[in-house]
Amino acid sequence: MGEGTNVKGKSSKDISQKFPHTYAILLFIVILGAALSYIVPAGEYERVEVDDRVEVVGGSYHSVEQNPVSIMDLFMAIPTGLNEAANIIFYIFLIGGAFGVIRATGALEAIIQNVMKNVQKNEFMLIPVIMTVFSALGFTTGMAEETIIFVPIGIMLAVALGYDAMVGTAMVTLGAAAGFIGGMFNPFTVGIAHGIAELPIFSGWGFRLIVYVFVLLAGILFVMSYAKKVKKDPKRSIVYEESQTGQLNFTDDALELTELRKRHIVIVLLFVLTIAINVYGIFVHGWFLTELAANFFIVGIIIGFVGGLKLNAVFDAFIDGMKIVVYGAIIVGFARAILVVLESGLIIDTIIYSMSAMLDNVPTALTAVGMLGVQVIINFFIPSGSGQAMTTMPIMIPLSDLQEIPRQVAVLAYQYGDAITNSIIPTSASLMGVLAIAGIPYIKWVKFVWKLIIIWLIIAAIALVVATLINLQ
Repeated sequence: MGEGTNVKGKSSKDISQKFPHTYAILLFIVILGAALSYIVPAGEYERVEVDDRVEVVGGSYHSVEQNPVSIMDLFMAIPTGLNEAANIIFYIFLIGGAFGVIRATGALEAIIQNVMKNVQKNEFMLIPVIMTVFSALGFTTGMAEETIIFVPIGIMLAVALGYDAMVGTAMVTLGAAAGFIGGMFNPFTVGIAHGIAELPIFSGWGFRLIVYVFVLLAGILFVMSYAKKVKKDPKRSIVYEESQTGQLNFTDDALELTELRKRHIVIVLLFVLTIAINVYGIFVHGWFLTELAANFFIVGIIIGFVGGLKLNAVFDAFIDGMKIVVYGAIIVGFARAILVVLESGLIIDTIIYSMSAMLDNVPTALTAVGMLGVQVIINFFIPSGSGQAMTTMPIMIPLSDLQEIPRQVAVLAYQYGDAITNSIIPTSASLMGVLAIAGIPYIKWVKFVWKLIIIWLIIAAIALVVATLINLQ
């Protein structure tokens, strides 16, 4: 879905092929890790169990005998990584399958389309309401590529009110992005990162909620400010030239709505109830990835029947949902292979020790901001949230322990570094798909959105400093 085609320009797939495939990048890092095991001195920290989690003992680093990774061990690291990350991989598959069933019922599409159509009657509320609705899907389901199907509707509504295609695209995709950044209950990013960090799933959600409000408000005000300028003078539209030459893609049939039925409302209520039950189970009964995946599997089947699907159709939809997330699921195993190689070569602790030594004289709060910067850079090469979590968290968590930074802050740095730049980097499949469908040139999108990205990064940096100062757990 993230490789839509613009018949009047380059497809997002053509553009993305200019960059190495994410799997190729990860394989290169695995090979690099194996090569470093011949060069980097081997060493280890002592580790102890504290409050049901394993922590690095500061000052315990010591050299050990070199243990270089052989060529056979190098390639065995891939299946080993897939095996070691199996619980996370199947967690992603099961939740993806449940979402596939929900999509097959048409419930989300019906409700979102009708909200977008009805809010058109109130011009002042159009942008805030649509961005808030999509943000809710962003922080609960991790909506990204799925926004593509709603972009044509957003464009038609915006143009009908005197705005431009940029406004229609932005209020859909940036709304979802704001929620993705907030990530309070996103199972694919925060959920996985918490699992790796040995923290209660979705802990710290109250702090994330506060930051999310600022992020969403910044996004809404930014889009509304641009929309106001365009309505006052259409020539100030960044895509004015494209609109005059017919390059932008949107047609009247985009406003054909899916009929909203009672069963659709029931399905959405069941979905919301499932999230509430999971949150209750996490904080009261200590549920983890297995319980969460099981609950989504159960509700997926129930929703399928409520949505009028027959037994075979339910599981066909379930398989289709898993197909959608296979890219992100398997990438977790490839990312885990990096850790397998670094651990096998006994150099991961040496890397952590070196990074910690460089940060010893840096104020703690600034260390957290530095982590954000590292994640932003890594996100360009590994735009998969789950893959980035598996790649970086095994290093960032011990580092945060040594620097006496709460693990929750390390997760926040990963979360914001992964999510914010997804709205501007050309390696983001969802972004390139959206732009291809809309017919908006990538350079024009960058010209529109770069200021908001800076604002969001500033908000994230401030949030990390505050989280460090209050010792967020």
